[in-house]
Amino acid sequence: DDARDAVAQALHARPDEVTFTSGATEANNLALFGAAYARRRRGNRIVISAAAHSSVIESAAQLEKEGFDVVRIAPDASGRIPAAEFADAVTPDTILASMELVNNETGAIQPVETMARAVKRAGAPALIHIDAVQAFGKLPVQPQKLGAQLLTVSAHKIRGPKGVGALYTAHGTHIVPRVFGGEQERKLRPGTEAMPLIAGFGAAVR
Repeated sequence: DDARDAVAQALHARPDEVTFTSGATEANNLALFGAAYARRRRGNRIVISAAAHSSVIESAAQLEKEGFDVVRIAPDASGRIPAAEFADAVTPDTILASMELVNNETGAIQPVETMARAVKRAGAPALIHIDAVQAFGKLPVQPQKLGAQLLTVSAHKIRGPKGVGALYTAHGTHIVPRVFGGEQERKLRPGTEAMPLIAGFGAAVR
């Protein structure tokens, strides 16, 4: 609970909006599959950055195999995703938009704030996911201000222990869990919590 409070405060979020996972890879998987499955009756399109972390790229590729329409927007010569091109790809049947806040290879800061405007303009039912792993602890990361319902962070990028991360899920946002069989983490990520790692995550944030 202390660690959850620390992460929540750092994100200017509520403690019950923070779900601990085994790392950012699991959190990204939970965000993409959870959002896609939860909203599949409302649309079929998923728009992502082509330069995203492999956990996003490969999750999207699997969703594509399952019949979702995945659009990948490539970065320009500066390493940034063209905001206008990303926005144009968001259509009324888009159910998920995902982008890194900071690219994990180039360090390029991405125009994540444009996603919320694009979704609103299109009248899409899309959830917005931001991979903030490389930005957390270095740049201000406030999902509400960024317009994100889902946001991923990780402990080891801020010198915390490896093997623990978290998914911010905005209050009232429904996504489908990937793991079943326990009451932990509000049933969104059941299983006995890795207490030492989570405590270390909280200490690193503080």
